[in-house]
Amino acid sequence: MKLQESGENYLETILILEKRNGIARSVDVATELGFSKPSVSRAVGILKEAGYVTIGSIGQLVLTESGRAIAQNIYDRHCFIAKCLTHLGVSPKTAEMDACRLEHVLSEETLACMKAHFQKYTASDANRELE
Repeated sequence: MKLQESGENYLETILILEKRNGIARSVDVATELGFSKPSVSRAVGILKEAGYVTIGSIGQLVLTESGRAIAQNIYDRHCFIAKCLTHLGVSPKTAEMDACRLEHVLSEETLACMKAHFQKYTASDANRELE
């Protein structure tokens, strides 16, 4: 099943909440994303049905192996894109907002080229600093 952008955002948010708080609850997802609890409940039901999320023993949201893989991929894309944008001089706040949108639409080819260019560019910067 191909996830839509909203599904990817939910999975990424669950991962971020786990990293930050050690646990992700539906109410925390609702607060983080600014959505209503019923909207989050519906989305979690869809993610659960698709096999991306389960409900833990204390009612917490738990990413399945496939859900975690998708969430980590989206999160990694987000972090890299935000880093590139801030390196270009974009303010951190704007870079974060733009990365939230770009992380879903960039092709793997474009992202790979961006990474190669960024690594080459930052390596040449480091070499200039050593001279």
